[in-house]
Amino acid sequence: MSKKHGLLMLACCVLGMGVAAAVFLFGVPLNKVFTGLLLLLCPLSHLIMMRFMGHGNHNPAADEKNPACHTTTEKSIQSNV
Repeated sequence: MSKKHGLLMLACCVLGMGVAAAVFLFGVPLNKVFTGLLLLLCPLSHLIMMRFMGHGNHNPAADEKNPACHTTTEKSIQSNV
């Protein structure tokens, strides 16, 4: 596990514990917590998807290392362009 991955896991755990503490210690209603999480779900999922799916950072050498990452349909579409 890389150091960056460990820090990301730690940040997510601390965030979860903070939400749990806010609910139990400060009496924050759960419906407000769920509403806030639902509002954050879309933008956070887009950020995570763009980060881990390699948006904008296409590396042709990666295709040679892992040819199975592209299906034959994608290859045929690219060859027709």
